[in-house]
Amino acid sequence: MDNADDLLTTAEVALIMRSPVSTLRYWRHLGTGPHSFRVGRRVLYRRADVTAWLHEQAEAGRAERAG
Repeated sequence: MDNADDLLTTAEVALIMRSPVSTLRYWRHLGTGPHSFRVGRRVLYRRADVTAWLHEQAEAGRAERAG
């Protein structure tokens, strides 16, 4: 079930990230955050893209703290 190719909705990504849906919408507007795409009217995310983005954020935080 947790296949890297799984498609997730904005609400599902918000649950994974423990962030409000509005934050994901704002990041999408700014062009930041995990990669997303439209299928018709729906905005979807690939699980692998969300996971990769979270890892990038963690690494950036470590690098920032290390100086």
